[in-house]
Amino acid sequence: MRLHHLLNKLKIESGDMDNNRSIVVSGIADRSMDVKKGFVFVAISGFKTNGHKYINEAICNGASVIIGEGDIAGLPVPYIKVKNSRKALGVIASNFYSNPSKKKNVIGITGTNGKTTTSYMLKHILETSGLTCTIIGTNQNVINGEIVQSVNTTPSSLVLQRILSASKDDVVIMEVSSHGLMQSRVEGVEFDFCLFTNMSHDHLDYHNSMEEYFRVKTSLFEKLKDNGCAVINIDDFWGERLVKLLKGKVKNKLYTIGQSASSHLRIINIRNSGITVKVKNDLVRICPFIPGIHNLYNALMAVATANLLNIDEQGILASINEFKGVEGRFEVIGLDNGATAVVDYAHTPDAIFHCLRTAKQCGAKRLIHVFGFRGDRDSSKWQEMLSIASELSDQYILTLDDLNSVSHKKMVELIECFNNNYGNESGVIISDRTLAIKQAMEQSVPGDWIIITGKGHEIYQQNYHLKTVSDRDTIT
Repeated sequence: MRLHHLLNKLKIESGDMDNNRSIVVSGIADRSMDVKKGFVFVAISGFKTNGHKYINEAICNGASVIIGEGDIAGLPVPYIKVKNSRKALGVIASNFYSNPSKKKNVIGITGTNGKTTTSYMLKHILETSGLTCTIIGTNQNVINGEIVQSVNTTPSSLVLQRILSASKDDVVIMEVSSHGLMQSRVEGVEFDFCLFTNMSHDHLDYHNSMEEYFRVKTSLFEKLKDNGCAVINIDDFWGERLVKLLKGKVKNKLYTIGQSASSHLRIINIRNSGITVKVKNDLVRICPFIPGIHNLYNALMAVATANLLNIDEQGILASINEFKGVEGRFEVIGLDNGATAVVDYAHTPDAIFHCLRTAKQCGAKRLIHVFGFRGDRDSSKWQEMLSIASELSDQYILTLDDLNSVSHKKMVELIECFNNNYGNESGVIISDRTLAIKQAMEQSVPGDWIIITGKGHEIYQQNYHLKTVSDRDTIT
């Protein structure tokens, strides 16, 4: 590809393009170690390191053009200055792969909770109807039927455009995180549908305030295609605000779900076991296999989107009611002693509330909650998480989640401090996660539910006393 085609729609602050338009580009890299002869190297100011430090290494490895943010002179290859290298990477990656999202049906799902479950529900509906789906998200990526482990919920723009180009599937379903939006990972992607599930307290170590968090979430909807549609849960406070914000500001269609009479998909009656909605003039009953009112809303998001894709309504209803769930999302495991264990990814106050409440609604005689906090993450939500666990569970066991860069000793001190200040007498601390789960299982009796939150499908980062690799592995 010629350089001037690669830079189409890119806002350039400086650079001699007149003499370099015809340079042939053979690839793009944002890591100097990935550069090969004829590549464009995009220098990004990262959170751990600055890509501009590796420009000379990239040139030695064969880079023919450098794109960056600084004022740099004297390089042996052309240098193009841009305001934001992350955004530039998305634009040129999209150009390099011939703007793949324009040719595909692309669905983006954002929200604090429910992204993964909603995406898999929608995938199940569409595949049951005969369509093939690429899925990009927290648990894994699935492209052309092949499973690829994911590193981030939303991959880098370069990886994402490569996936979109490689996909031969009919539909691409993508979880879009606030970090992904903030870091311009979906720059250059155009969406046919953007879904907003809900928003609650999370990531305030990164976004500073709920208003900023909301603003970042709303930026996804600026990436809708001209004929695209926003699907929004307006029973959520922030979803209702989003509709008001989008009305009159975008030419795209808005489709709402909720209990309001103005909702396009109106909820008439909602119970833990199922939900009755009004679609056009028909009353329809939806009873997903997985329990919980929060999962009923996830199901409605999937049903609404499938409807907008003109999937047969009876097929949609049959499919959603047969959906068996997602690994690590309210995953129910029966124990030999008659108790029940649940593994769930819940790591926000709202998600923990719904998880514990759902277990009660499912008939739990006694709730034992095992959970922890993550090092280097939003500690402003810890007090509320502990308060909910104290109120809704009969006993809770505080343990360790991922330490990240925090030492084991420091993390234990932190959870002890929080438990002393905000916990109650029903709580104990067992820092080894596997032993915490083991104790919960050993003290359980028939009818008890053990709710283990925080890790879900994830593999342990630390070594524990029991030689297991995940919460599910520890249980089984």
